[in-house]
Amino acid sequence: MKIAILYICTGKYTVFWKEFYESFEENFLTNCSKTYFVFTDDPRLVYGNRENVCLISQKNLGWPDNTLMRFSLFTREEARWQDYDYTFFINANFLCVQKITEEEFLPVKEDLLAAEHAGQHGRKPADMTYDRNPASRAYVREDEGEYYCMGGLNGGKTRAYMNMVHCLKAAVEADKAAGVMALWHDESHLNRYLIGRKDVKILPPCYGYPEDWELPYEAKMLIRDKSRYFDVDMVKAGNWRGRIEAYLSRLKSRIALRSRLRAVFDNSRKER
Repeated sequence: MKIAILYICTGKYTVFWKEFYESFEENFLTNCSKTYFVFTDDPRLVYGNRENVCLISQKNLGWPDNTLMRFSLFTREEARWQDYDYTFFINANFLCVQKITEEEFLPVKEDLLAAEHAGQHGRKPADMTYDRNPASRAYVREDEGEYYCMGGLNGGKTRAYMNMVHCLKAAVEADKAAGVMALWHDESHLNRYLIGRKDVKILPPCYGYPEDWELPYEAKMLIRDKSRYFDVDMVKAGNWRGRIEAYLSRLKSRIALRSRLRAVFDNSRKER
């Protein structure tokens, strides 16, 4: 079984690569042949000379294009992994902290794979943070949806996954041409695409467990806190749009935190 792992680490994000590679080599699909296709602006990246690492030259696009334009990067290079059985994109700051087997992870009956977002797990669809802007190709009505999936882990059988990537690339480009930015960038477009599909294996949030959160399940993959490694707001503020995005991101984070605290408070009152 041949597995392609797509990984983007440009600019400050190269700091995550070493531990990412080591943890996924040790714990992730260890009975499969894995190749890491690493989009990076650092030609001297550690482990870059390993047989199962393919460095792909990629300039730092800045915020938010480093995340928003990933589908364009993947379509540009897709010939490199077209013969692989499965292809997965995994965010730079993930760590694989437990053994993950082929049986539990791979979509065999399904074509695609995604994972629930830890911050949205258990919410009603109307309360999930889908993009509610009708002008965006990522728009989701309040009567739609079942799961809200994180943008940092997705994939599937290679042909099906790349079909999805091409669709998402077209949606992002249509929004850009119209001067529209999806609420959560690539993640919003991903969730729009997945709604109503029956060919998707949805993993629980333990495959994207945010560092330092206290959740009622054990982490399989840990999402490292980027702010421990670099100033996230400074990275986002590389251009005028980045500065606006950084401000909006902070505002969204405060709103999300307030919602989480209110939910905890409401639950504690009900239990009294």
